[in-house]
Amino acid sequence: MSSSLDAFITRKHIAYFSMELAVRPEMHTYAGGLGILAGDTARSCADLGIPVVFVTLLSRAGYFRQAIDADGRQTEQPDWWEPERWCSPLNAMVAVDIEKKPVWIRPWLYVHTCPHGHQIPILFLDTDLDQNGEDDRTLTHYLYGGDEAYRLRQEIILGIAGIRILQALGFAPHTYHLNEGHAALLTLDLLNRLRVAPEELIAGEPPYDIAEARARCVFTTHTPVEAGQDRFSYELFERLLPGFIDLDALKRLAGDDRLNMTRLALNLAGYVNGVARRHAETTEHMFPGYRIHAVTNGIHPGTWTHPAFAQLYTAHLPHWQHEPEILVRALQLPEDEIWRCHESAKGDLIQQVKESTGVALDPDIPILGFARRMTGYKRPLLLFEDLDRLVDLASRRPFQVVLAGKAHPQDADGKEAIRQVYELARRLSGKVTCVFLPDYDMRLAMTLVAGADVWLNTPLPPLEASGTSGMKAALNGVLNLSVLDGWWIEACIEGVTGWSIGHDGDGAGQHATALYDQLDHAVLPLYAADPARWRWMMKQAIGNIAYYFNSQRMMRRYATEAYLR
Repeated sequence: MSSSLDAFITRKHIAYFSMELAVRPEMHTYAGGLGILAGDTARSCADLGIPVVFVTLLSRAGYFRQAIDADGRQTEQPDWWEPERWCSPLNAMVAVDIEKKPVWIRPWLYVHTCPHGHQIPILFLDTDLDQNGEDDRTLTHYLYGGDEAYRLRQEIILGIAGIRILQALGFAPHTYHLNEGHAALLTLDLLNRLRVAPEELIAGEPPYDIAEARARCVFTTHTPVEAGQDRFSYELFERLLPGFIDLDALKRLAGDDRLNMTRLALNLAGYVNGVARRHAETTEHMFPGYRIHAVTNGIHPGTWTHPAFAQLYTAHLPHWQHEPEILVRALQLPEDEIWRCHESAKGDLIQQVKESTGVALDPDIPILGFARRMTGYKRPLLLFEDLDRLVDLASRRPFQVVLAGKAHPQDADGKEAIRQVYELARRLSGKVTCVFLPDYDMRLAMTLVAGADVWLNTPLPPLEASGTSGMKAALNGVLNLSVLDGWWIEACIEGVTGWSIGHDGDGAGQHATALYDQLDHAVLPLYAADPARWRWMMKQAIGNIAYYFNSQRMMRRYATEAYLR
């Protein structure tokens, strides 16, 4: 065990568990927003000196590498990376009995160091060991891969092996933070350590100190989408973990019919929160009877600021990375300087598009950016719902569209949306320049959120939990045009920080018309005819959004409201 880890053990009192965690682009240990948020959380913990140890899976083969053929059909390949380039294997292993045989897990250590020297440890769990059989060696290879049994095995490793790894290394957390329900099984291992003495048992009550378990657990739920709630049959659970926990007690905590990981976490966490105010309300409707707090997500400023903007902020607001609330003073920055920085970021995006697709975008024409997971409720095709009106708009006020995103390998509708985007781009050729950038990842996201002129977001309410890409865009002076859902309800000041698509409570069928109306009457005319007002709005977006929607503010709230209860 390294001496650096010894130093962490003496002061790390909170353990943060996440199925995915985006440390750096070269480490393919994330799929999308959940992992990006976890990475920003880790970076802000280091910035603020919050004593947290992070636990996740190694995911040697990543999520997947996306390839798209000429007809827009997505195919997937493993996205391998080399852990030894960035991490150190630790001389510790634990075993979890799965299907009555031991599966061994070893952690790798990655140490993140923030600009002023604070560090936090991230443990990546790995089963690719000589002690394991061939099938078990691949259990931590594929992020969100395999069937239901593979997924449950992964969640056993994350939750149960994760909590045991911490114990084996000498960590003794007083708080366990579950980033989504994937790690909820750690609560069962915790219950087994909190068994009630036989003489204190109460007839009809479970044989565990549930109150103590709740006092030590924090649960952040991220999705109001039913498909995002992991559920497993009790038959499968009993096959993989026979006799691990009292089954009657488990059914009282996780549901009678199936093991619902979200419900298990809700019942065994003393502090539960959604990731935006609207999301907390939605979650309370989904799960009546539970108190759901709201801690709106934020993004890590130092990670998502384009270098040109970073230099500008440092020149005028030297402590902005550690204290991003000072970005409210961006309202005093010279607008010409903001535009100069934007031209640099836009130039980088134009270069990326040229290299990836061969398409040459026009720097003088506004770029609408849309990049996120390609799935139904994100509605990537909303912009193209009325092609006649779209073409008419572009004929009067030219614009360009850049899209990116991956569809889950088993999401047929998401894949079909990508295929349709390609087809639509061909149909619109010569009328509206529309390009799709393949293999969306952290590095490409940095270029897109900074280089677009307008950031488009079209989720189906109330299915957007929070959304963070628009926060990253605003940090770089990019204006949001979004449906009022998730974080945007809190951030939108109409005509100041950006624009809404329709009104809160509008039906889904009204959004396409509202989108075209905004483009036609507000967004595109302003860009073309009033550059001074546009630059003023860019400054307003930075000053009114970046100062608040950042992960430093988010982690200060978790520290004071969840960790120090």
